[in-house]
Amino acid sequence: MRSELCLCSDASTCRSQLESLSMTTSVHVIMHHRERYLTTNTARLARLCLPRCEIRLRGLGPNTLDLSDLIHEEGKVSLLLFPSEDAHVLSPEYLEKIKMPIKLIVPDGSWRQASKVAKREAELKNIDRVTLPFIKLSEYRLRREPKDEGLATFEAIARSIGIIEGPERGPKIQKLLEDVFRVMVSRTLKSRGTL
Repeated sequence: MRSELCLCSDASTCRSQLESLSMTTSVHVIMHHRERYLTTNTARLARLCLPRCEIRLRGLGPNTLDLSDLIHEEGKVSLLLFPSEDAHVLSPEYLEKIKMPIKLIVPDGSWRQASKVAKREAELKNIDRVTLPFIKLSEYRLRREPKDEGLATFEAIARSIGIIEGPERGPKIQKLLEDVFRVMVSRTLKSRGTL
C-alpha cells in the first residue's frame, strides 16, 4: 500500500489491545506459497495484528512442511478450520468438551489450494476439523468469493477467535480484528480508485 494508506499503525494498535486481553488461542496459518505476495491476501494482516500468529508456507517443491509441533504439544489441542463434511460446528457447546487452550490451524489460499491442505499434509489427517456457523456474509470486497458463505482468511480467524475466547473476551477480540479488516478493505479499494 502507498505510505499514506499504510496499516502498520492500525495493526500495531490492535495487537497492543489484544495483548492486554490475554488471548489464549494461537493461530497457525498454512499459506500456499503463491499467496505470499498477493495484495489481496489477508493472512499477513492477521500475523501483524495477532500476538500469537504465525504463517508457514506450503507448496515449495520437494521441501516437506513439518507440522508435527502443531499437533503434539502437551496441554493444547489443535483444530483445523475447514468446512469439510466431518467438521464440527465451532460453538460454545462444542468447546465445552475441550478443556485446553486451542491451536487453530487455518489453511490460506484460493478455495482449491486451501481444500488440499488437509489431504496433503499428513500431520493434519487425524485432527478435528471445525467450521464456522453461518452468521453473516463476508465484508471482503477485494476478491470474488465462489461460495456465498465464504470468508477471507482474516474474517474466518476473527470469527473463530470470537467464539473460542468465550463470551467475555471473544466479542471484544473479534471487534478489534474486524475493525482493522474493514480499514484494510477500505484503503485497498481507495488505492485502486474504486472507493
